[in-house]
Amino acid sequence: MTRITAWFLVLCIFCGNAWAEPPQGYPFVSYDEGMRLAKEQNKFIFLYFGRFGCAWCDQVNKQAFVDPHLKELYSKNYVLVYVDAESGDRLHLPTGERITEANLGAYYQVFGTPVFVYLETNGKLITSIPGIQTVQNFLDYDRFIMEGHYRTQSLVEFLKDKP
Repeated sequence: MTRITAWFLVLCIFCGNAWAEPPQGYPFVSYDEGMRLAKEQNKFIFLYFGRFGCAWCDQVNKQAFVDPHLKELYSKNYVLVYVDAESGDRLHLPTGERITEANLGAYYQVFGTPVFVYLETNGKLITSIPGIQTVQNFLDYDRFIMEGHYRTQSLVEFLKDKP
């Protein structure tokens, strides 16, 4: 292999993968810790499914989660949980069952990343939203949850009726 080919391969490896970790500066915790904190603090849960190398996760982190108002709002209103959708790390469901983070992704039908799941304090699913989201999307989802609209209408209905 020539030196140029080797450098090209190294460049492809580093440029082709985007780091997809939780957004910096947010108090994201593990699933088990998040479930415990949600009960203690009586807060909703914002569950972020990402994975290493997810360029779309990286895009959302850089375009939406950098907004200071969004950071303040979500840090205040939710217990923030980050799950690696491909991880073999074990966690405990509220039922006590032990599964992996990847199994949790399958449970919530996460077939690609990112996916954002909103849960009630007890872990009951409110809604699941796949794909790239904007600051305004996250603000709308927060209103849907915090104002209790999820109790009487679907997210699609809420967004359709949005002023």
